[in-house]
Amino acid sequence: MKLLVTGGAGFIGSNFIHHVLDAHSDWQVTNLDKLTYAGNPENLKDIKKDNRYRFIKGDIADSELVDSLLLGQGFDVAVNFAAESHVDRSILDALPFIKTNVQGTQILLESARQHRVGLFLQVSTDEVYGSLGARGKFTEESPLLPNSPYAASKAAADLLCRAYHQTHGLPVIITHCSNNYGPYQFPEKLIPLAIGNALEDKPIPIYGKGLNVRDWIHVTDHCRAIALIIQRGQPGETYNIGANNEITNIELMHKLLEVMGKPKSLITFVSDRPGHDQRYALDTTKIERELGWKPAISFEEGLGKTVQWYIENKSWGRRIKSGEYAKYYERMYSQR
Repeated sequence: MKLLVTGGAGFIGSNFIHHVLDAHSDWQVTNLDKLTYAGNPENLKDIKKDNRYRFIKGDIADSELVDSLLLGQGFDVAVNFAAESHVDRSILDALPFIKTNVQGTQILLESARQHRVGLFLQVSTDEVYGSLGARGKFTEESPLLPNSPYAASKAAADLLCRAYHQTHGLPVIITHCSNNYGPYQFPEKLIPLAIGNALEDKPIPIYGKGLNVRDWIHVTDHCRAIALIIQRGQPGETYNIGANNEITNIELMHKLLEVMGKPKSLITFVSDRPGHDQRYALDTTKIERELGWKPAISFEEGLGKTVQWYIENKSWGRRIKSGEYAKYYERMYSQR
């Protein structure tokens, strides 16, 4: 099977590429990534000599590049991870989110249609559904009610995917996943930020009173689900992916600091961000019933492994924070 993976140098994308190359000896991966601040080729340095893998630096919003890449390649599947994904950044400036998440997705869809890609899989987020109260869960039939510019851009991309399936017959599947955690996650996100700060005994900022609720899934379980959907999912369908690990941000920090043996006094409450959704929770009955998928990594096990990974890879974290990795790869690719 020949896969085009976009955004494969990012957190979830790089974990997905590792997973499929480990689990499927007959799968080949072409990785198209713009290498923005969150895209790091170091995440994939251990497979760069694998003859089943190739990397291309480029932007999914570059229609000429995307067309030239797909022309005559016969990709069986395109998996779109490429996205601007940080809510806080979208509040400050929504335009990059529109360009990448909406325009970029449309360009990929159109090229996939023209070049007859066998399946287009759009990796989306539970944030497109909006915010929940204390009870209930989002199903695949829940309306899209995004509350942040980031979530709105992902919802727009989802609707474009639906439209290309309905209008053009393009085989499209959409996935909505809950909060991911695990190795290679950019340190502006909550868990790696907290681990990094705790290792240096620095304050850990928590919005409001830390009562916002999220469902956390280990990135490996997410990647397993995506690979299964590629093999057995039905075009035109949407699948929710979650782990039923609902926890408030403050409870999460208490667990994390306990694992690390650090004091709770490191927690510092800061002003809440605008439009902060109270709770996300996904009903995963559909993927469990139709595809037989269930998460395999408990939250306690996954959190412990994640903490250990960041402790063992402190140099990775330092290069990320300093921007050293970005400068190095910018020089390397500019010389090609």
